[in-house]
Amino acid sequence: MTKKLLSLAMMVMMFGISFGQTIVSTTPENKKVVLEEFTGINCVFCPDGHAIAQAIQNNNPGNVFLINIHTGSFANPNSGQPDFRTPFGSAIAGQSQLVGYPAGTVNRHYFPGQAQNGGTGTAMSRSQWTSASNETLGEASYMNMAVEADIDVQTNELTVHVEAYYTGTSPESTNRLNVALLQNNTLGPQTGGNMGNEYVHMHRLVYMVTGQWGETISPTTAGSFIDRTYTYTIPADYNNIPVELADLELVVFMTETTQELISGNGAYPTYSNFPFQNDVTARYVEEIPDNCGFDVEPHVNIQNTGENPVTSLEIQYSVNGGAEQSYTWTGNLTSLQNETVTLPAISYDLQEVNTVTVTIENDDDNSNNTVEGTFNQTVITTNDLTLLLNTDGQGSQCTWEIMDLSGAVVESGGPYDNNQNYNIPLSLSGDCYVFNLYDSGGNGGGSVVLYDSQNNVVYSSSGDYGAGASANFATQGFLGTGDSVFSNMAIFPNPASERINIVNAENATATIFDLLGRRVMTVESMKLNQEVDVSALLAGTYLIQIAKDDQVAVEKLLISK
Repeated sequence: MTKKLLSLAMMVMMFGISFGQTIVSTTPENKKVVLEEFTGINCVFCPDGHAIAQAIQNNNPGNVFLINIHTGSFANPNSGQPDFRTPFGSAIAGQSQLVGYPAGTVNRHYFPGQAQNGGTGTAMSRSQWTSASNETLGEASYMNMAVEADIDVQTNELTVHVEAYYTGTSPESTNRLNVALLQNNTLGPQTGGNMGNEYVHMHRLVYMVTGQWGETISPTTAGSFIDRTYTYTIPADYNNIPVELADLELVVFMTETTQELISGNGAYPTYSNFPFQNDVTARYVEEIPDNCGFDVEPHVNIQNTGENPVTSLEIQYSVNGGAEQSYTWTGNLTSLQNETVTLPAISYDLQEVNTVTVTIENDDDNSNNTVEGTFNQTVITTNDLTLLLNTDGQGSQCTWEIMDLSGAVVESGGPYDNNQNYNIPLSLSGDCYVFNLYDSGGNGGGSVVLYDSQNNVVYSSSGDYGAGASANFATQGFLGTGDSVFSNMAIFPNPASERINIVNAENATATIFDLLGRRVMTVESMKLNQEVDVSALLAGTYLIQIAKDDQVAVEKLLISK
């Protein structure tokens, strides 16, 4: 860590420069707001607090800085939940005298009549944050601050340069300079957020570079100029939550003691020392749910790990080594930014374990251009299932459907009455299905469970399913193309224009569906080598279903003219 401290007069004598060349203003300014919000992933009203704080910042750009501190009982992670807590949050919250969540302090100042439960602490309920912030922004500050930062992307070393200038004299002979490191855009659970595990956590405190209460600073008299440079090596993760360098931000502030925050400022770091000019990394393929034959839309995360921006990218992908598809991504990724790209649906020959391979175009470093993901074939359920559906106070928003592999809706239900419990028996033939659950209000509803007669659970939710959810499943009698009875079956040519040949499907029934699920052709009791006239079909994509001995296989059929 490097530290520098120069007085105003000394700087002028030594360097012969004006303060216009520093990053901090020497002109008296009003206070800037640092709103520290005490929050937790299991706090039902905290999303409302996040929204209020964000609105205050949006209405005062460059003058309001947010720090979300996950601490207290609501921040304690349950099994499988991320741990957003830090070693610093408990003490900061403790001195605020908070009594409920969400709570927040505005510049760690006591506002008479606004403290929680009429107390004397600095913690306020969310309804007080806006008025306290507006009051603070209208007050003169006796100190200005500025900050700039850079991250070396090869070493993860963060360099933070902070300046402070006292336009007046502090009532304390020493003050404390604080540097907070935050991370944005972290996906995770949030009670009350109605987004499952996809709630976007912003301004999340991950580390105090200057320690619990900051570095002691002096002098604090009018005309004093404080210049500090800190270095800190950023770890790969905090509490096993990965660090995304592109999502980091800095908030700096000065306090009189550990309370009474004078003013502050914030910045997003710049990035340096890139090993390559032009480099994109294929980072991962998002988890694909178990499937029984429906086309899949792979989601691949790409990151610009080069110095130059990326505006287009060719992506090749396949499943189980089958035919490759190409997709051209366009956008604007600056250095270290990442984006999850949804690739168009692709068909495949179903296997017990299926592998998706994604490769991006050549660049300065091709060692990071290919990534794989896997998904399993769904477990075969019994043909008799039960849907337990409990509605909330907006039952009319809830609907559902079950579609077979041809796209036909075979079962559906809703809308429903409010606050009711439904027990819906289902009997399905052997096929591959998708269960789609919808909530038109976008905020989920009551609990939902779909299970079979042997208690195999297809889908289960406590009600936090947002606008909806889906689950694939197959019932007894369905077998994919890799299963034994159809292991030697072949359909060719494909694409076809006049005729197709279906071999090794003797005594089976072939049914061709269009993509709307309409049956357009059926051939029963097929020969060992069956020729099928498809000349009457219009050009396009169809599904051909082969059924025999209570077993079913489905393949995509392309008709070209």
